[in-house]
Amino acid sequence: MNVSLIVNPAAGGGRAARELPGVESELRRAGLRHHTERTWSLEHARELARVAADAGELAVAFGGDGLVGAVAGALHGTDGVLGVLPGGRGNDFARVLGIPLEPQPACRVLSEGLVRELDLGQADGHIFIGIASCGFDSDANRIANETRIVRGNLVYTYGALRALLTWRPATFTVTLDAGDPLTVTGYTVAAANSKAYGGGMYLAPDASLEDGQLDVVMTAQVPKLRFLRLLPTVFKGEHVQQPSVLVRRASSVRISADRPFTMYADGDPVATLPVTVRALPRAVRVMVPA
Repeated sequence: MNVSLIVNPAAGGGRAARELPGVESELRRAGLRHHTERTWSLEHARELARVAADAGELAVAFGGDGLVGAVAGALHGTDGVLGVLPGGRGNDFARVLGIPLEPQPACRVLSEGLVRELDLGQADGHIFIGIASCGFDSDANRIANETRIVRGNLVYTYGALRALLTWRPATFTVTLDAGDPLTVTGYTVAAANSKAYGGGMYLAPDASLEDGQLDVVMTAQVPKLRFLRLLPTVFKGEHVQQPSVLVRRASSVRISADRPFTMYADGDPVATLPVTVRALPRAVRVMVPA
């Protein structure tokens, strides 16, 4: 299969651009015929992915989870296959799939891997691969995206610490499938298609990319100091053992709040509340490690 390498040169603070020559060399070494397509916008990346699918090429997203999600969304409903080379800050989709987090070793998955049908999430029409969240996460993501003084996946921890300084509790109304509404006052409501976000935070440690369901994680109010102490436990998924964290599973969830919030998914703003998030079962074909 020929490869269309869709790369965002700015991803990861320019990491993708720096790693690109090595990646191209590795693809040649693996005997994969390829052409490189540079993009600076997600819409352009979607167009490139659709062209690759029409040509029967492996559409390889080389960048962060936002780029991977855009390419995956474009391939939804086609026979196209998604390949993933981590080149961003978080690279959580690659992490969950067991793809090496260095792009050159990850190239081996493109030549030696196998194709699996995986789920996607959809937030009011916007397709994502990982976790869609709002509330405290809205503030943390905005700060992380705006900062230029912290690099790598530590930017998400920085965003969370900065957001905590001015955070005040919000009240969310959460409706799972056709059930009765739940009211949660606290920090965050998230709809997880995958396990991790934020550069290795396992917000939904039991989430599966193949069950056709979302893990809905709701974090209720605790004092800020306690929240700060619990924050490191998210990297091991141990926070879900706390009574302030409620996890439910559903194929769709409707989320509203008592004040305006932007929902973020794969590191990018995707919708404003109220929003309905749905699971899209077996929605995209992905090259994964054998």
